Amino acid sequence: MRASPTKSLKLDYRRLIEMGLVISLGLHIMFFQVFKRIQVKTVQRSASLKQLEIEDIPETQQERKAPPPARPTVPIASEDEDLPEDETIDETLIDFDSEPPPPPPPPSDDDAIVFVPYDEPPQPIGGFAAIQRQLVYPEIARKAGVEGRVLVYAQIDEDGNVVRTKVVKSLGPNGCDEAAVNAIRDVKWRPAKQRDRAVKVWIAVPVDFRLQ
Repeated sequence: MRASPTKSLKLDYRRLIEMGLVISLGLHIMFFQVFKRIQVKTVQRSASLKQLEIEDIPETQQERKAPPPARPTVPIASEDEDLPEDETIDETLIDFDSEPPPPPPPPSDDDAIVFVPYDEPPQPIGGFAAIQRQLVYPEIARKAGVEGRVLVYAQIDEDGNVVRTKVVKSLGPNGCDEAAVNAIRDVKWRPAKQRDRAVKVWIAVPVDFRLQ
């Protein structure tokens, strides 16, 4: 008695499912086996890498070669026929150990103005108007129309004489400075007093040049 078609289909379907499960299970078993082998190999390789030792490589040093010697100078014959062939140059001896001489002292300024304290200043006899009366206006300055003031420092000694003068404010090279100094020297002075004692002092004397 033959089986019905429906029953045969059910049996074939069951067999297919069973075969699929067996094949799937076999594939899974094979995959797990292969994965274990790969993991073991990677662990062994990493362990072997840790055992490697790193050595320092010494730096290479290049040897410095000595510079080549300088080329010898070759004498060149001179075209001047008047020079003797056996002429030699004398050696110049320089003593580098000897110390140079010290520099000379600066020149002393005899016209240096040193102010001395006093109780009474020096006074020209007749007042400062006497200096203006003694003033001779230079002809060059008069023609050029030069006007202004010349300031002169004058040193008056204990006898009332003008011993030194120094122009500190000038009107230029027109003769006014010399005329101012001459007017100051032509006047007699009363000396400065320091505790009723005559002293030599410097004083500033203005001299005015005015055209009338």
